[in-house]
Amino acid sequence: MSQPNTDERPPIAAAIIVHDGQVLMVRRRVKEGQLSWQFPAGEVEAGESADDAAVRETLEETGLTVRAAGSLGKRVHPNTGRTMLYVACDVVEGAAHVADEEELAEVAWCDRATLTAYVPYPFFAPVQEHLDANLR
Repeated sequence: MSQPNTDERPPIAAAIIVHDGQVLMVRRRVKEGQLSWQFPAGEVEAGESADDAAVRETLEETGLTVRAAGSLGKRVHPNTGRTMLYVACDVVEGAAHVADEEELAEVAWCDRATLTAYVPYPFFAPVQEHLDANLR
């Protein structure tokens, strides 16, 4: 019998970056389960906070400098089984682009309609509430 969430891997910090009514999404070269388009994200390194990991991963993946603005919660992702830490972030400077060509195929700023086309299933409730309040 398996134990629920015995995943020993570090949690994943995801950056939820809304700017000018659009959210930044990245398309990974390799899907994680059904996930192709997702938020900039990566493993939290030893001694690092979720906020710091979200900021670092965004810079590494997209070249965009962001600032953590607050936690949107934590859950075990139903598709990947990974512990996810969601961090709302604000743009500080830069323009998003594919900075990590090994991991990413493309980046896109998505309004509500585009996001629904790219990700046709519901988000974690606190993330969805944040997007509902901030997307156009």
